[in-house]
Amino acid sequence: MKATLNISCHFSNIAHKYRDLRTTDIEPVLFIKDKLKHLKKINAADIGCGAGRYDIKLIEHFGNRIYLNCIDTNKEMLKQLKDLFNEIRVRNFKTLKAFARQLPLTDNSMDCLFTFNAVHHFHLKRFLKDAARILKNKGYLFIYTRLKSQNKRNIWGQFFPMFNEKEKRLYELKELKSAVRDTENLHLESIVIFKYPRISSLEWLLTQVINRHYSTFFFYSKEEFEYSLRVFQKRLLKKFKNPEKIFWFDENIMLVVRKLLF
Repeated sequence: MKATLNISCHFSNIAHKYRDLRTTDIEPVLFIKDKLKHLKKINAADIGCGAGRYDIKLIEHFGNRIYLNCIDTNKEMLKQLKDLFNEIRVRNFKTLKAFARQLPLTDNSMDCLFTFNAVHHFHLKRFLKDAARILKNKGYLFIYTRLKSQNKRNIWGQFFPMFNEKEKRLYELKELKSAVRDTENLHLESIVIFKYPRISSLEWLLTQVINRHYSTFFFYSKEEFEYSLRVFQKRLLKKFKNPEKIFWFDENIMLVVRKLLF
């Protein structure tokens, strides 16, 4: 419980700058848009929405076709989302403060559910059980995340000391598939792999780390973090001749899950 409370404080502190620090990829949103093109009206929920970095993309691409229930446990993140949407005069949404394991949505009410890079914060089996309760028959659940093995291959996993050891919350594909398989009425329709070429300056990467853009950095002690930051910088300068052009690949996965009643 203490760790959960401290993580919440971390997200509260970073909420006002979270959208600027994190990379938001449009590809999963475009995939979802194509998958739902047959629906004229979409009642949806984004679980673990944070400050709304993916929700704004959903609104941009779905417009008034979609009504978004934006759900998170952190009130500061939800405030950032609400302020943004009010500023740009988005009306087809509401914010809800709740845990993923006990969602404040009625049975058989949602056409689809999304979760973007957040499922590792959930109690997976309880979340899936509640998702099955909430979805309409033939409704979709889109789980966009990164796997443990993918995490090891990104810039942080390769060059930031202890990053893989500190990040113990991520799943592997077999764990996700097993959890879906064990949830009544949920069926795994497909798995989509996303791979993104990245290029960044060392300065920006250090800015992201210093601002703890990944919650993984929360698990470092002050001494561990300062040491790892120094080593990270040295490793990158040794590996890449031009500190303005550091390149790598990020990988993510999407599980397309459906509720099917027979």
